[in-house]
Amino acid sequence: MSKVLITGGAGFIGSHLVERMVKEGHEVIVADILLRGNKIPRDIFKQVNFHNADVRDRAKMIELSKGCKYVFHFAAVLGVDVVADNPVETMDTEAIGMRNITEAVLLNDVEKLIYASTSGIYGHSAISDSLTEDIIVDPRTSYAIAKRYNEIYLAAMFEEKGMKSVSLRFFNVYGKRQDNRMVVPRFLEQALAGEPITVFGDGKQTRDFTYIDDTIEATLQLTETAKGCDIYNIANEEETTILDLAHAIKKVTKSTSEIKFIDAPKKRYDYEVERRFGSSEKLFNKTGFKPNTDLEVGLTAILED
Repeated sequence: MSKVLITGGAGFIGSHLVERMVKEGHEVIVADILLRGNKIPRDIFKQVNFHNADVRDRAKMIELSKGCKYVFHFAAVLGVDVVADNPVETMDTEAIGMRNITEAVLLNDVEKLIYASTSGIYGHSAISDSLTEDIIVDPRTSYAIAKRYNEIYLAAMFEEKGMKSVSLRFFNVYGKRQDNRMVVPRFLEQALAGEPITVFGDGKQTRDFTYIDDTIEATLQLTETAKGCDIYNIANEEETTILDLAHAIKKVTKSTSEIKFIDAPKKRYDYEVERRFGSSEKLFNKTGFKPNTDLEVGLTAILED
C-alpha cells in the first residue's frame, strides 16, 4: 500500500477519497484548513494523519509530501457565493497552492500529482453535443480561470521538469456529506422540510450530475493508468435539467413541496450557463470505466443511513 497526501481532504469529494484510500489500506495524510468543517467520518478520521494546514504554506506542503507516492491536490475555495465574494483568495489558493504543491512533488520525488479541476472551465461554450477535453474552453469566473491556469501550469511543469500529473474535470459531483451551497443537497433539504424547492430561472438549464462513488472510482483508476500529463472529464454523460432534478428529488423523498421559480442573483450570472454535460469517452478508453449511476439511484443512496 502507498503513502499519499490529500489536500482538501476534509471536504466533500476529498473526504470520500480519504475514506476509500483508508479502507484500501493506504497511509493517508490530510491537509485542510477546515473552512467548511470536517466531513471525514469519525472512524476514518482516527486512521489518518491530519494537519490543519493551508496549501499556501510552502514549507508545510514540502514536509507533508515527503515519502508520498501520490499527492491528490483537492484543496480549493468552493461555492458560487463564496467565490463571487472572494475572487482574490480564490485565485491565490489555486495559484500559490499549485506552485507550492508542484515544488513539493518535485523535491520529494512524488510519482504523480492528481489535481481536482472543474467542468466550469468550459464556461459558456455552446455546442450541440457533450463537452470533450479537446474543445476550446471558455472560463469566465475567477474559480474557473484559476483552474484552467493550473491545468496549463501542470502542462508546463511536465514539459520543463518532467513532472507527471493528471487533471480531473469534475461534472456536478453529488452524494452524501455535501453541503447546501450546492443544488442537490439544497433541493433535498427543502423537499424533506416540505418547503418550496427554489429553482433559478425557468429550470431548463442542464447539468451532468455525477455520483460521488463513480467520481472516486474514476479518480483512482486514472491515478494508476494516466501517463505523463493529461486531462480527463469525469462525467455521467446524462444531461438533466434543473427542473427535472427538482422533480426527481420530489419523487425519491415523496415530498409535496411546490417548485418555485425565482430570479438568480446577479453575481451568479457567470455560473448560470444554459447547458453543460460531458463526455467520459476518453476516461473509458484509458480505464475501461465510466460513471453510470442513475440519478434517482444516487439520490436514493444519499437518503439511506
